[in-house]
Amino acid sequence: MIVYGPVASWRLGKSLGIDLIGKEKFCSFDCIYCQLGKTKHKIAERRVFVENSQLEKELNGLHAIEADVITFSGMGEPTLAKNLGAAARLAKKFGLPLAILTNSSLFNYEDVQEDLASIDWIVAKLDAPNDEIFEKINRPHEKIKFDEMIDAIKEVRKKAKKFSLQMMFVKENKKYAEEMADLAREIKPDDVQINTPLRKSPVPPLNKEEIFEIERHFHGLDTINVYSSPPPKVKPLDYKEMRRRRGQ
Repeated sequence: MIVYGPVASWRLGKSLGIDLIGKEKFCSFDCIYCQLGKTKHKIAERRVFVENSQLEKELNGLHAIEADVITFSGMGEPTLAKNLGAAARLAKKFGLPLAILTNSSLFNYEDVQEDLASIDWIVAKLDAPNDEIFEKINRPHEKIKFDEMIDAIKEVRKKAKKFSLQMMFVKENKKYAEEMADLAREIKPDDVQINTPLRKSPVPPLNKEEIFEIERHFHGLDTINVYSSPPPKVKPLDYKEMRRRRGQ
C-alpha cells in the first residue's frame, strides 16, 4: 500500500498519507536523526517510483475518510517523485487540503516548483543556520548546496498558499537556535514547527525544558512545538503500513 494512515500528527492533525517513494528509502539527505535509519539510496534526481495507476486504484478503494489533510510523505523525500503533480491532482477529488512534508532540497528545480503549486500546505525542513551544520546534521547529496537551498526556500515561500518551516533540534544544533530563528524571520513562514525526535531515532531527543528555551528565540513568529501540541486520536487503515513509515 502507498496510501496509509490516517496518522495522528501534532502538526497536521489527522493526516492521510500518500507515499510516492514506495518500500525502500530513497532520499537526498541522510539525516543523523532519521527514524527510517541510514539512507542507502541517496539521490538528487527525480524519477517515478510508484505508478499513478497504483495510486488511483488505492484512492478509488477508499470511501469515507476521517482525516483533516492528505499528506505526501513516507519512505523518503516526496519531491523526488517525478509524478508528484499528477498524484496531487488525483488526490484532489477527496476535497481535503493537500500537504507535503519535504526536506526542501529540490526547491531550486523548476519542475518541483511547478508540482508544489498543486499543494495547499508546504511543510519545509530547515535544521541548520549554515553549511557546516547542514553537512553535519542532514548529510546531503553532493549536488545540494546550502546557500542555493535557502534561496530556493525563500522563492517557494513567496508562491505558497500556506508555508511552514519544520526545524528538528538535537544536541548538534541546539546552540544555533538564535541564528536559525533569524533565518526563519528572513523566510517569513506562516509558522515554525519546533521538533525533536521523540519517536525511535539514532539520536536522543532534547528534553521539554530545552525545547521551550529554544522556542523563546523565535519571538515574533508563530510557533508550535512537539511537547505542547498533542496529536489527535486516529484509526489507521492499516497499522502495519503506518508503523513502517514511522520507524516503529
